[in-house]
Amino acid sequence: MQLSKEQLWHRFQKHFTEFPSLGLAIDVSRINFPDDFFPRMEPAIQKAFAAMVELEKGAIANPDEKRMVGHYWLRNSALAPTPAIRKEIDDALASVKTFAAEVHSGKVAGAKGPFKHVLVIGIGGSALGPQFVAGALGQPATDKSSVFFFDNTDPDGMDKVLAQLAGRLGQTLAVVISKSGGTKETSNGMLEAEAAWTRAGLDFTKHVVAITGEGSELDKVAVSKGWLRRFPMWDWVGGRTSELSAVGLLPAALQGLDIDAMLAGAKACDEVTRRPDTAQNPAAQLALMWHFLGDGRGSKDMVVLPYKDRLELFSKYLQQLVMESLGKELDLDGKVVNQGLSVYGNKGSTDQHAYVQQLREGVLNFFAVFIEVLRERTGESMQVEPGVTSGDFLNGFFLGTREALYEKGRQSITLTVREVSPFTVGMLIALFERAVGFYASLVNINAYHQPGVEAGKKAAGTVITLQIKVLAYLAEKKGHALTSAQIASGIGAHDGFETVFKICEHLAANGRVKKTAGADATAGTYAAV
Repeated sequence: MQLSKEQLWHRFQKHFTEFPSLGLAIDVSRINFPDDFFPRMEPAIQKAFAAMVELEKGAIANPDEKRMVGHYWLRNSALAPTPAIRKEIDDALASVKTFAAEVHSGKVAGAKGPFKHVLVIGIGGSALGPQFVAGALGQPATDKSSVFFFDNTDPDGMDKVLAQLAGRLGQTLAVVISKSGGTKETSNGMLEAEAAWTRAGLDFTKHVVAITGEGSELDKVAVSKGWLRRFPMWDWVGGRTSELSAVGLLPAALQGLDIDAMLAGAKACDEVTRRPDTAQNPAAQLALMWHFLGDGRGSKDMVVLPYKDRLELFSKYLQQLVMESLGKELDLDGKVVNQGLSVYGNKGSTDQHAYVQQLREGVLNFFAVFIEVLRERTGESMQVEPGVTSGDFLNGFFLGTREALYEKGRQSITLTVREVSPFTVGMLIALFERAVGFYASLVNINAYHQPGVEAGKKAAGTVITLQIKVLAYLAEKKGHALTSAQIASGIGAHDGFETVFKICEHLAANGRVKKTAGADATAGTYAAV
């Protein structure tokens, strides 16, 4: 359906909705849904509204793990289903604010003086949300702390971060985040950090706090070693929806960001997106557009294009929120459905010089979500041409790209916000959380578990167990050079020949075993060092 300019204007007037209390507008006019789409989907979205009401009341919304799902209570504890949970939320927020104030005043300080830097050690939801918020809202000239991240178990990546903190660890606070305490990437990062502080002649325990579940492995370490402070994580908050818990609020508060405004933005969005009126509910509109564009099967990818540098990491944050929530093999009835919605993105106008060429003329396997930010900067902008600012060009590139895509039948949603502020960031987080929940209801899946992630963790554990056997076997056969196939046979890994080869290659590259070249790539031999 290709409309004339006049027809598109009339469609825009019909399908552009402002939400003044949120500083948000949504435009779905460039989606080619038929006139009967919303009426036809009304029973399904009403069912999604009802499911959300039950979730917020404390229903077991994650049946696999027999858990409630309560991230909405984090920004309005009055909604919590029990007084005990409400108190936990209020106490946690108060403790975050108190600790941040103590750090900023110097009451809590490092060995070399007041804490000026924060090292967040986490992965997935324990890093992506804090990274997004730090980049979106940080002001290096005025931030009370600079924030760094260990967000992987890559030794070189950690070395790179530690190099930036060289000579400053005595004024750096480490924040270790893991609900269970058993997440290997995070526990490895904690051990690497502890070793770095020790090498610097510092007591790590005086420079570290934990955010974790009560009684977890990490909690026990923090208690036994006397860490500075412990903050809670609860089983009713999933990692990908934890940004407005201590997971995200503590790093933000330490950085000096306005966490009350973030919570207010999320709360305001929740209030709007509870309305059981699709025309006045931006999250419902998003979910329904995703459903229409992907035929209820995720058949098209979602390309997120924020025209603002500060929102560069938003697409990365949404990758976990959307893909981990919606990428499921089974529906709630146990039927194989292989659902999902793939997300990728860049930032405007960088995307003009990256992949807009393919978006306009290549495979039509996507739809776009543009994010327009009206305010250019704090203060006035200079003119780079008579009557034109740099921000005017950015706006021109946004409008031009959207039009260029539409001319080629590429459909898009546009979200418009006034500015990138703590309120706006909280609102955007809540908006997409709610849209994900609605969409999951529309396609009858559990958005709140992640069996594929757990399977990957188990598989990684199997590899590590195999590596230990390889090293032990080579030590036993010290003085003998063996092929990876001989090693695999020797340890009884008869179905793991390729894995043993890859393990041996990794160990050899890092000087932990000796390798001699063979006649072909897989015929080399390995021996204990």
